Amino acid sequence: MNLENKARYLLDTSAFMTFLEDEKGTDEVDFILRNGNVLCPFIVLLEIYYITLRERGQEIADKRYAVIRNLNVEFIWNIDEPTLITAGRFKGKFRISLADAIIAAYAKINNAILVHKDPEYECLQKELKQHILPYK
Repeated sequence: MNLENKARYLLDTSAFMTFLEDEKGTDEVDFILRNGNVLCPFIVLLEIYYITLRERGQEIADKRYAVIRNLNVEFIWNIDEPTLITAGRFKGKFRISLADAIIAAYAKINNAILVHKDPEYECLQKELKQHILPYK
């Protein structure tokens, strides 16, 4: 896998879950995490935590949260007005979840390549660059 020169990457929840659960595409996510300039918005951490809590319990959720927080990524803790408006536009024009609209907006505003394996983002292919991992 080649990374685009000086490109930024934003990993969606599905990309991090691929990495955490060692699914098909883990090697690509690992390569991006080791070699790329990676962004992680707060809402991705929220989704990883609550999904894991439901499926595996609090101990595993806490461990996964700690693993992600210790990666060499830039965390985005706030939402600014341009990101909010972009997320609202994505949510209004396309049939995507609120979380996915916010995640996609962060990718768009930060000129980052959205890394995911979520078919819901396919409607945004003209809106932002995407690196699609193998679907399940």
